[in-house]
Amino acid sequence: MRKFTSLAAAIALLSGCALGPDYQAQTPDLPDQWPEHELLGQDTGDWQQWWTRFDDATLNALVERALDDNLELQVQLQRIEQARAELGFSKANRWPSLNAQADATREQGSAAVMPPELGGGQIRNQFSVNGVLSYELDLWGRLAREREAASALLAQSVFGTEAVRLNLITDVVTTYFNLRAAEQQLAITRETLGTREETLALEEVRYESGASNPLSIRQARASLERTRARLPQQEQRVHELRSALAMLVGYSPRELLSELDFGDAKLTEIELPDSVPAVLPSELLQRRPDIRAAEEALVAANARVGVAKAQRFPSLNLQALGGSVALDSDNLFTAPAEMWSVGANLAGPLFDFGRTRSRIESAEAQLAQAEAQYQLAITNGFRDARDALVIYQTSDRRVEAVRRQAEAIEETLELAELQYDAGSIGFYELLDAQRGLLDAELALSQAMSDRLAATATLFKAMGGGWSMPRS
Repeated sequence: MRKFTSLAAAIALLSGCALGPDYQAQTPDLPDQWPEHELLGQDTGDWQQWWTRFDDATLNALVERALDDNLELQVQLQRIEQARAELGFSKANRWPSLNAQADATREQGSAAVMPPELGGGQIRNQFSVNGVLSYELDLWGRLAREREAASALLAQSVFGTEAVRLNLITDVVTTYFNLRAAEQQLAITRETLGTREETLALEEVRYESGASNPLSIRQARASLERTRARLPQQEQRVHELRSALAMLVGYSPRELLSELDFGDAKLTEIELPDSVPAVLPSELLQRRPDIRAAEEALVAANARVGVAKAQRFPSLNLQALGGSVALDSDNLFTAPAEMWSVGANLAGPLFDFGRTRSRIESAEAQLAQAEAQYQLAITNGFRDARDALVIYQTSDRRVEAVRRQAEAIEETLELAELQYDAGSIGFYELLDAQRGLLDAELALSQAMSDRLAATATLFKAMGGGWSMPRS
């Protein structure tokens, strides 16, 4: 009895031992503040639905539909379910398995092999019903490491899905801004085209009255056609952006082939958030789901090293069988027909010609790759954040600079029109001022769109409104 107790204690002790390295969270060298930290403000409010800060009902509806219908996001959600099922499988391995088996056979032995008095040449039936209980003792922690890896892979799938979700929202938001800018630029060009037509008509009247010359007529017509030539490319741009937005939102093929209508909101009506979340560099490791996903992949790779190392040692399986065997089904489950057995099986590799060693080396190489991928994810995340901060800062200055330029050109055009009417300047100088205003108005529209997109990109770089999701 004492020997049995000692053996049970030894088995329990070994079952709690897991081979392989335990994961140690890395502590990268991070700055205390961003170089442009004053840009982040001090807003610590709820940013879960950060896109609503632009105060555009159409944009809000598009984002919500994208979260429901986007196919790429649906694929990621199914990957979570797959990882959750695999984790459930690994957890189930902790417990014994009970299988039931029922057999019925009818056979006739050869009389040449067995005498008739012993049953040779006679037809005989046999029935059996058995229950088999089997359990693997996790002596070296292989099953524990497999559960650790499966749990990490589930977390990686959750974080990966959050990263796809954040990218999707940002793509919808920036594509929407680009669409509004393209629509505004098309409207500006069409309005300018009408002005060019009026200018040509007036110049033709002046020519008939002798106040102009053929060169001015040709210059006015060339300016008109130059403006008209912009329209096809701008119309194509609007069409492409509408199609891209429809794909992101998850439109069906029927909807894609129909007239795409995203409302008539104007670019100038979109509100610019007056602040963005206050995020420290150290918080970025927890806020960015792509970095969290890379870390969970590292945890899984670390656990798989333990799995590979545990496979070097034998596994101990306990088995118990109980049931009933009879020559007649009516005699099943009677006392003479009952049978049982208890046993243990110890099996492990002796000579595998380097297979186990190669599995360990492969797992360690995958661990090294995961470590490099994690470091790369951190580096890319901080680069994205730094670039987003700079673009966020410069985009605002650019809008103000282009707006001042447009205002100055508009004043120049007004003065040029007065001087042209007075005969102080020629028609070419007037056309030059008109072309400058069109270019400035188009550039201002693009600068406003870029500023809105830079704000959305900054939200994404800082992890958006993401918080710890539940697995």
